[in-house]
Amino acid sequence: MAIVSLSDQRISIYDANGKVLEAPVSTGSRDYETPAGIFSIVQKKEIHHSNLYLDGEMPFMQRITWTGIALHAGALPGHPASHGCIRLPAAFAQQLFEITDLGMRVLIVRDDMQPSEISHPALLKSKPVPRELVLATHRSAKLGASAPDGEIVPGSARHLQILQSIAATKAAELDAAAKRQREAQAAATRTGSEAAAAARLLRAGEANLARAENALKEAERRLETAVSPRIKQQAETAKAKALARVGELQAKLQTARLQEQIKRDAADRASEEARAAAVAKNRAAQVAEEAAQKTLPVSVFISRKTQRLYVRKGNYPIFEGPVTIRDAQLPIGTFVFTALDHLGAPGEMRWSVVAMYRNPTSIEPAPTEQLRRGRARNASAAPTDVAAASAALDRIVPTQEALDIISDVVLAGSSLIISDEGPSRETGKDTDFVVVMSHEPQGALKIRQREPAPEEAFRRSPSRGLPFFWTW
Repeated sequence: MAIVSLSDQRISIYDANGKVLEAPVSTGSRDYETPAGIFSIVQKKEIHHSNLYLDGEMPFMQRITWTGIALHAGALPGHPASHGCIRLPAAFAQQLFEITDLGMRVLIVRDDMQPSEISHPALLKSKPVPRELVLATHRSAKLGASAPDGEIVPGSARHLQILQSIAATKAAELDAAAKRQREAQAAATRTGSEAAAAARLLRAGEANLARAENALKEAERRLETAVSPRIKQQAETAKAKALARVGELQAKLQTARLQEQIKRDAADRASEEARAAAVAKNRAAQVAEEAAQKTLPVSVFISRKTQRLYVRKGNYPIFEGPVTIRDAQLPIGTFVFTALDHLGAPGEMRWSVVAMYRNPTSIEPAPTEQLRRGRARNASAAPTDVAAASAALDRIVPTQEALDIISDVVLAGSSLIISDEGPSRETGKDTDFVVVMSHEPQGALKIRQREPAPEEAFRRSPSRGLPFFWTW
């Protein structure tokens, strides 16, 4: 997790064990203010140039919004001076670039905050491992597959390893299904072409026979009207030839009809097999997507503003529904809870929490620019008020449906966001939840146009996904 303090012009990087890196920064200047809020890394480019500013060199760029706000190396004059991005020292930017992954949480706060460890019964817990998964794992072990002894503890590293193995198997099955679908479609195309050619031959044969039958009728008419032996002889000869031609064409047409029926039946079978293969591929894709999702941390957002609970995995929505918040007319604060690692007990995780403000439910007005420049830089970050965070958790009453989805698999890196704010327009199908603090200047968000995300950033929603995203 990265925590950027606007007042202190400082960035701090935390892992599961505490702070690991710290550096000065330069954030957005007046009218271009870097917005305070909850973000995550959505794109990384070692060499990047801004498409808004002529001097927009952005080495080791790590984008946190598709409207162009990013972490990157840049000049640090000792005060806010950027157009909204977070400038970092060059060496630090490179070091950070090498250790981060897409999806890393970036919190931008008014005054520096630090995570506090927290334990609370309302924090996310994994369901017990399904019996069929336990049995399947034991069967694999008996067949010689490498599987550690002992039970599968929900949310543990072993649980994740098994889920990843299942996901890899389902991905391979999807590849095989896709190959069968391509082969079936190719066969359907080939047999369809052959059936079409046979149908054309049949139509041509029918046309030839019709012309031959007309010629036979004309020969019979001439024979009936013949008045001299010579003309009658010629008519009889013409009729005999016409009869032979009709017989020949009838035999060819019978063969063509049989061939056309065979080709048409083969094309119908191939078409049906192609449809079945496509259905099987789509089913395999859904199963593979669900298996892959189980290997990802769950991200939950509860908004007092909208009275809704949202769930995401892999940057796309899997659930949205109502949530009950006790005393909903009162502020609840904005907190980010993060599962750090597994504690060893079934489903139990070690959690940290970061508040966006020192006094989460009584936020002081943002200082003016003069006050902000004149105030002393804080020597250290303020610890998050655990009592306030626990009080926020006490007020949340999710539905059973939401709990069932959330607690399916809870892994390290899973998160729970509780906020007075609603989801930002920056939240999209290519981002984790984005929450912007309404009490703070948001100049950089207002002046920038949304940039298109790269094609690889977009993922197909599963069939059960709900349309929780905005597009610009």
